[in-house]
Amino acid sequence: MAYWEWNATGDPQHPHVVVCVHGLSRQGRDFDVLARALAPHARVVCPDVVGRGRSDWLQDPQGYAVPLYVADMMALLAQLQARARVETLDWVGTSMGGLIGMGLCGQPGLPLPLPVRRLVLNDVGPAIQWQALQRIGQYLGQPVCFQSLEQAAEALRLLSLSFGPHSPEEWLALSRPMVVPADPAAPAAGLVMHYDPAIAVPFRSMTQEGAQQSEAVLWALYEHIQAETLLLRGAESDLLSSSTAQAMTRRGPRARVVEFAGVGHAPTLVAAAQVQTVTDFLLRSE
Repeated sequence: MAYWEWNATGDPQHPHVVVCVHGLSRQGRDFDVLARALAPHARVVCPDVVGRGRSDWLQDPQGYAVPLYVADMMALLAQLQARARVETLDWVGTSMGGLIGMGLCGQPGLPLPLPVRRLVLNDVGPAIQWQALQRIGQYLGQPVCFQSLEQAAEALRLLSLSFGPHSPEEWLALSRPMVVPADPAAPAAGLVMHYDPAIAVPFRSMTQEGAQQSEAVLWALYEHIQAETLLLRGAESDLLSSSTAQAMTRRGPRARVVEFAGVGHAPTLVAAAQVQTVTDFLLRSE
């Protein structure tokens, strides 16, 4: 598993670590802007979840599921702790990355090197709207090839209008790590998505009944979370309903909710107000 590490503190063994984990089809470079804001105060670790970005692909696509991702993250945390003592651990998870965070924080007795102090759940909760899962399933893993980075960025923009407004420069920066040459030896072959298309296999096998069963498991995890929790929601999100967000303020860690107008699923944590919300929460003095 590859990961990107940001550290502008001058201390390569800084004891405060923030792990930022991306969404279903994304990769660790999604957090470049947030990581730059946090790096003067902490070590920021942004993994490419297996099957995405520079991480390896699985031989068995059925492994592309949250339980394996949680196990991988436990191994990453153990490595970080072995390399330099971590005294404060925070977690930022967008969509799938938030589900992984719930899996880590919501299982009593899980042998983490240390507990997560503060948890940011970015537009995700125990209940996920079935219509949003169907929407994502329409494009996830589909074979596409682009002739240029600009063409790829425009195609991704049209798929991701719910991410909210971005400048052309911001969107190009988000899109560049999302594609790789189809054949490095033949540049004319174009660009393809920087993930294993097989991540769609278990996703497409999901049923509405199975999703409802998973919801009960996720609520049980959420109820056991001890970390102070901030829930971010795109005000127009089709994945995290307003009613679920409100329920999360009353149950488990009783998350504080911040909504962003003009954004759906999911806030990219690029806009200044979004970055400020997260940094204020993570860097606030006790």
